[in-house]
Amino acid sequence: MSRKEAIVSKHIDQRHLDKEPEFNRFSEAAMSRRNFLRATGAAGTVAFFAASPVAKAVAGTVGKSKLMGFSAIPASTADTVVVPEGYIAEPLISWGDALFSHSPKFSQSNDSKAQEMQYGDNTDGMSFFPLSDDRAVLVANNEYTNNEYLYAHQGKSISADDVRKGQAAHGVSIIELKKVKGQWETNVNGRLNRKITAYTPMEMTGPARGHDLLKTKADPTGTSILGTYNNCANGQTPWGTYLACEENFNGYFAASKDVDLGGTYKRYGVGAKDWGYDWWKHDERFDVAKTPNEPHRFGWVVEIDPMNPNSTPKKRSALGRFKHENAALTINKDGHVVVYLGDDERGEHLYKFVSKNKYKPGTHASNLDLLEEGTLFVAKFDGKEEEMKGKGQWLELTFGKNGLTPENGFNSQAEVMIFAREAATQVGATTMDRPEWVAVHPNNQHVFCTLTNNKYRGVRENQGLNAANPRKKNPYGHIVRWQPTGSDHTSDSFEWDIFVMAGNPEVQEGLMTGSSNINKDNMFNSPDGIGFDAAGRLWIQTDGKYSNKDNFAGMGNNQMLCADPETGEIRRFLTGPIACEITGLTFSPDHKTMFVGVQHPGEDLAPSHFPEGGNAIPRSTVMRITRKDGGVIGA
Repeated sequence: MSRKEAIVSKHIDQRHLDKEPEFNRFSEAAMSRRNFLRATGAAGTVAFFAASPVAKAVAGTVGKSKLMGFSAIPASTADTVVVPEGYIAEPLISWGDALFSHSPKFSQSNDSKAQEMQYGDNTDGMSFFPLSDDRAVLVANNEYTNNEYLYAHQGKSISADDVRKGQAAHGVSIIELKKVKGQWETNVNGRLNRKITAYTPMEMTGPARGHDLLKTKADPTGTSILGTYNNCANGQTPWGTYLACEENFNGYFAASKDVDLGGTYKRYGVGAKDWGYDWWKHDERFDVAKTPNEPHRFGWVVEIDPMNPNSTPKKRSALGRFKHENAALTINKDGHVVVYLGDDERGEHLYKFVSKNKYKPGTHASNLDLLEEGTLFVAKFDGKEEEMKGKGQWLELTFGKNGLTPENGFNSQAEVMIFAREAATQVGATTMDRPEWVAVHPNNQHVFCTLTNNKYRGVRENQGLNAANPRKKNPYGHIVRWQPTGSDHTSDSFEWDIFVMAGNPEVQEGLMTGSSNINKDNMFNSPDGIGFDAAGRLWIQTDGKYSNKDNFAGMGNNQMLCADPETGEIRRFLTGPIACEITGLTFSPDHKTMFVGVQHPGEDLAPSHFPEGGNAIPRSTVMRITRKDGGVIGA
């Protein structure tokens, strides 16, 4: 997740809307911290959800973690990456670094041709694909660009080549790694190195393929799409492919003349003005007055084969069109592929895809199109607000069912997928506080999702209070978890609770203090990226307010924490540089190297010079984290 709100405020002059509201520390005094814990059956950490079947299955004994073997670090406002004693954090690759042996050296004055051969901007979700003990492929999203650094003119006068450069800085970077003296390093001579951009040819698959709403003058078949961009987080399949998730695609479209776009465009945020990228001025694909169907061609999950540099990426329309955060894939016990998906916007929903066909281990070719056919569901959370746990249902998004009929504006399964948000509303899905990353526990029984925050409750429509999103104001965010009935991910029911509510116990009261596993030494806001390692440690990354004052006093820069799902204990593991987001997480197979992304350090011209220091331009960077003793990260 990026600095989306900063982009919006900067480029469409809504800073007054996007300023975080002030919260009265006594506004929820009726529900004091003590009463909050009592109301949820609490005595400490995760135990306050002990009545939940999910908690019973996961929580175990409350207390100190046996999973975490590092000492927590304090909050930081320094312009560097800080890790615990005994750990080393070093840059692996930064925006503008070489992807190929012939790539030019980084310079702010580089043109589009140079950027096509360099690592993209604003690194986000990523995956590690081992090739051997000393060779691997790192695949990483490059979500968006910071125009204040991408161009010497700070984006004030965008030329045609500037647009091409910006489009080349988006997408997905694929680069081989090799071990040198026991450390993973980039290999610019790797034969699999590749840059996928906003103009790389893609194939549309699934129910929306060839639909009239996807047809354009340049592609009258509605099957061949040019490019992917604003790829936020990701997924990885057991058959060796990478899933890039298109998120804020709407921010790149504008209209050169007045045009009535209608409600379906508004639901996806497509309007007459873009977010300041100005692509539409030089690439008419992004001018909705000229190509009104082009927005329908984005907002999908894109499957990429990193082992074949000549392969065509495929957009998987069966997984629905919305602002995808990541794609958490698991193989159900019956062989069906299940993918959990968050729609990262306040008041939107949480989804699940179940494949039609089953995964067959060892038969690579038969698995390559498992995401082409299947059923999409959306979550409905039930429960009492004061209990913060309950049961839930997965509501099917299939044409002809649950009111998805022509009478309600849906004429085919293609339209259900293209307008998945409207379909979710039609069937009665629960509105959520920005569903971001989803992660499946290694035991394959429990699933976690970050709900980053919600400042619009009571201000904008479709921002209702509900059991799974229980705070009237939610500037800090929380993490919800669930267990499918019978540990069957294809089941249409589940039980859920809240694993952690972020907060600030130093300046707040009531629900705003957070859950009881939050204290002055580990507090944070806006959980975003999450992921498990093989041992079951849950890694939590933040993309929140880094002012370090008022309601966010004591939290410092954005950070990464480690949690033990069995005890609920949370420890701060990493802090990032000034004005960054910590996002993207992957491990080497032996879990002795962790790769973590530092996105947009110094955004909006904040005083960062990370990672080079001095007077250098700040650059988004993938960090390589190891232990001095060569041990397993976090253990």
